Amino acid sequence: MSDNSHDISTLNGLIATTIDSADGYTEAAKDSENSRFTALFTSRASERRAIATRLQQQVTALGGNPEDDGTLLAGAHRMFLNLKSVVTGNDDKAIINEVEAGEDHIKAKFEDALEDRKLSPTVRDLIETSYMSVKAGHDEMRDIKHSMQH
Repeated sequence: MSDNSHDISTLNGLIATTIDSADGYTEAAKDSENSRFTALFTSRASERRAIATRLQQQVTALGGNPEDDGTLLAGAHRMFLNLKSVVTGNDDKAIINEVEAGEDHIKAKFEDALEDRKLSPTVRDLIETSYMSVKAGHDEMRDIKHSMQH
């Protein structure tokens, strides 16, 4: 039996970050006053939860205990997002800026994992597939942010 601890540890780190992202989108959907953004954020939250579930299933398949909570840092980030929305009066531009910052974070986490040559091919493939969705979400938020700056 090979030691899957590195794969499990890497996946659990990505699970926590992905749950953070889903929670962030859920919060952003509550804070946004623009129905287009609310629908988009809700959709992204569901998409991120689906990614987290797939990663969790892989951890279980490897014999590990899948992470089922976000990171402590994200809790602080969510509190900041909530505080900021109160201060800014649910300003969609401010919310998009926060969401895009979160997207930069999750994208970097997945890119770091993809650089890891110690991962098994199965886990690497799963991370790569998940990254395509993460990158699409990141790019969409980046484009929305840029379109709001004009």
